[in-house]
Amino acid sequence: MQDTQARVRPGWYLLGPAFVASIAYVDPGNVAANVSAGAQFGYLLVWVILVANIMAGLVQYLSAKLGLVTGRSLPEAIADNTRTPTRIAFWLQAETVAMATDLAEVVGGAIALHLLFDLPLLVGGIITGLVSMLLLAVQNRRGQQVFERVITGLLLVIAIGFLTSLFVEPPAPADVASGLIPRFDGPESVLLAAAMLGATVMPHAVYLHSGLARDRHGQPAAGPARRRLLRITRVDVGIAMLIAGAVNLAMLLVAATNLQGMANTDSIEGAHAAVADTLGPVVALFFAIGLLASGLASTSVGAYAGAMIMSGLLRRTYPLLLRRLVTLIPALVILGIGVDPSRALVISQVVLSFGIPFALIPLVRLTSNRILMGADVNHRITTGLGWLVAAVITVLNIVLIYLTVRG
Repeated sequence: MQDTQARVRPGWYLLGPAFVASIAYVDPGNVAANVSAGAQFGYLLVWVILVANIMAGLVQYLSAKLGLVTGRSLPEAIADNTRTPTRIAFWLQAETVAMATDLAEVVGGAIALHLLFDLPLLVGGIITGLVSMLLLAVQNRRGQQVFERVITGLLLVIAIGFLTSLFVEPPAPADVASGLIPRFDGPESVLLAAAMLGATVMPHAVYLHSGLARDRHGQPAAGPARRRLLRITRVDVGIAMLIAGAVNLAMLLVAATNLQGMANTDSIEGAHAAVADTLGPVVALFFAIGLLASGLASTSVGAYAGAMIMSGLLRRTYPLLLRRLVTLIPALVILGIGVDPSRALVISQVVLSFGIPFALIPLVRLTSNRILMGADVNHRITTGLGWLVAAVITVLNIVLIYLTVRG
């Protein structure tokens, strides 16, 4: 039945899963890294945005393909191929990474609410958590497609919020083009590039996309219907990553054009104040709204991914409230004890970096397994590129961890 529906439905109707996964690429952690890069080094690291987007696109497509071809999410496929002690250990590291991810997203939402309404950070974190639970309830009661539409709407709000300033003060095309040449300018630029590129592929998005594609389209039999879905999935990923890449590029370009050399732009609050001073309160308002939409959408998607990771690796389903509290409480504790939010964002990025290899290496291994994937196994070139991406991102995350701890 699903194969027939896939053949008769228009291609645009089948788009959506990649838009949900792409929220991971425009979360508050990306805002902090991209704004810092533009403010400190101007257009120097524009090329990093481009490379990061290409890498992320390949990884997200492989994840979606795994779900469509095998009918298993990545956590389920990992559980199928590991013994119980290894499976539990794998879940523990994935759960730790999910907590770190949620920390960044809840903190980002709390900062946005503080900027917009002068709310205390803890109150903002609680509101962010409650709204994310409402969005998850929409997914639980109304289905995945309604959830996809809501998240896609928030993605558009994020895009508008961060792209607006480009129309107010557009950068010079020649300056942007100069940033396409790969190069660095000292250790600090390497650190920022590692933060931008190494932490671009978020572990929870890799786990999640396989389940999103499977839940939306089922497991079509090998043949024309599956090939069509895989083609549409490539388009889905391409469009979603184009939007996410444009938003990330806008963050960097705004900072490079208007904030370069200004003090106190190494935090989101400082960057917001600088935007208000240089571009006016209206643009700063759009910036804060985009940040709020980023925090709300990304923490909802992160919690959704956490539920999929938990059920896939532990082979049990847990209540929505319990699942949400597992990762929300640590974020609220951090806000409640008064840890500097910018520092909390940095710490969260370092912790989630540890989870990158645990997501990428199994993904490439599974999608290059002919017994598992059949005729849709990765081409040798795809497998080679997959291993290259996994190696580069893993090394960059090690560099990020080293430089952050040393600093």
